[in-house]
Amino acid sequence: MDKRFWAIIGVIIAIFAGVLWINGNKNDNNGQASGNAQPTSHLKGNTTSAVKFVEYGDYQCPYCAQYQPVLSQVFQKYKDTVSFQFRNLPLTQIHQNGLAGARAAEAADLQGKFWEMHDLLYQNQNSWAQSSNPLSMFDAYAQQLGLNASQFDKDFASSKVNDRINADKAEFNKTGQQLSTPTFFLNGKKITATTLDEFSKLIDEALKNK
Repeated sequence: MDKRFWAIIGVIIAIFAGVLWINGNKNDNNGQASGNAQPTSHLKGNTTSAVKFVEYGDYQCPYCAQYQPVLSQVFQKYKDTVSFQFRNLPLTQIHQNGLAGARAAEAADLQGKFWEMHDLLYQNQNSWAQSSNPLSMFDAYAQQLGLNASQFDKDFASSKVNDRINADKAEFNKTGQQLSTPTFFLNGKKITATTLDEFSKLIDEALKNK
């Protein structure tokens, strides 16, 4: 009788865990992009440069937010000589609103305000990261940026935006790197740096060898 009781309890726990996992991932199609969705191309700086700096980030990731002041310094120093790109890598298993943040940025991009929304999301991360309804705050950011609010909400919930994010995730998976944010690549090679000087050393070398 005891064995049957504990077996039933085990099944209930397994089902409950499965439901939680499904609910946590139901909005991103398990990371699969549909159709012919392509990875995003959010570029700034010298977009034709042979030296390409790519960041994969999660808008809810506190480390990503901490990096933003340094990355801003790196951009200001190399904006005339380096191509800078951001791609989505929401870690949905640990960041409940990471996917929502990516959706907000991509929805803003469809109205030409990607980098502006990108910056607002990181600057205000503490306000929305743990919210049960971050969209209300994203709507406020959209209004601040002068976006069409109803179109923003429509795009936010669209499969088009979802596919963009999943295409970025699929592109990251091709690198063979462990899921972690932020992750930086310089000309396709993963790099590790934390300060302006460390980034500068790596970028100067890449510029010298381009």
